[in-house]
Amino acid sequence: MNFKEKTAVFLGTGLYIGRIPVMPGTFGSGLGLLLCFTLSCVPLIVAANLVIGFIIVSIWISQEAEKSLGQKDPGCIVIDEMAGMVVTLLGMPFTITTVVTGFFLFRLLDIVKPPPIRFIQDTFEGGAGVVMDDVAAGVAGNIILQLLFR
Repeated sequence: MNFKEKTAVFLGTGLYIGRIPVMPGTFGSGLGLLLCFTLSCVPLIVAANLVIGFIIVSIWISQEAEKSLGQKDPGCIVIDEMAGMVVTLLGMPFTITTVVTGFFLFRLLDIVKPPPIRFIQDTFEGGAGVVMDDVAAGVAGNIILQLLFR
């Protein structure tokens, strides 16, 4: 692997957290909480723009990591869970209640993949296919959190 491929795998696996043999998506979502905390410290408009940028970069990184690993949506790529987690908590106060509820809600939606999340996963290819179902789970999770806590 060349430097570009190694970098894509390093970032795509969430600094190799995705290499943990059990529940890599859950650990990747946990890593995403660090980004959520950071984003909670800036104005919402700034956070929203950073999240959009992160999603775009995540799609590219996932595309490159898929190619480097020679697999379609391998479980070790967890940058998509990180993206979904930040979408879930975007605009929410960073409290123990919202974080724990949002974390479990996102994981449930990501694992079960109710419609239209499964449709999105099955429709998109490459990096977009890896990331956008998690973003959709994050949007659904955020809506539910907004209804629960606002």
